[in-house]
Amino acid sequence: MLAALAAAPDLDVIAFRLGIPYAHPLGHRGLTHSVVFALCVGLASLPLWRLARVERAGLAAALTFLAVVSHGLLDTLTDAGLGVGLLIPIDDTRYFAPFRPLLTSPLSVGAFFSLRGFAILGNELVWVGPLAATVALAGLGVRRALLRREGAS
Repeated sequence: MLAALAAAPDLDVIAFRLGIPYAHPLGHRGLTHSVVFALCVGLASLPLWRLARVERAGLAAALTFLAVVSHGLLDTLTDAGLGVGLLIPIDDTRYFAPFRPLLTSPLSVGAFFSLRGFAILGNELVWVGPLAATVALAGLGVRRALLRREGAS
């Protein structure tokens, strides 16, 4: 679920079909890649997590925020494009990280499943894989600590 939410900001490619230019705040890597958008999604998810009877709905909402915001932050590490509107709608500036090791993925599904697309996936495994593994291990550690605390109570 969180992986799908982390990918959701790229649904903004629909803007191209609607005639919205890339550089527009509603264009690709604009509003849907911002911290404000991620915060809104996280907050909106809280009643849904409660409805689903998730025991720690607040934690699930916080993880939802982190999943969505991670997309924009990782996109700042890519080597092409116009940057990421991390602060839209507060500020329309587009940002890149000072270090940009990630190759930019193609926007079409057909191009994604090509030799170049597979090379890009390999590049992401090298750079994002260790980060994702670290976050997953940290999450497991936190979960284990919470379960131990509950058992001690």
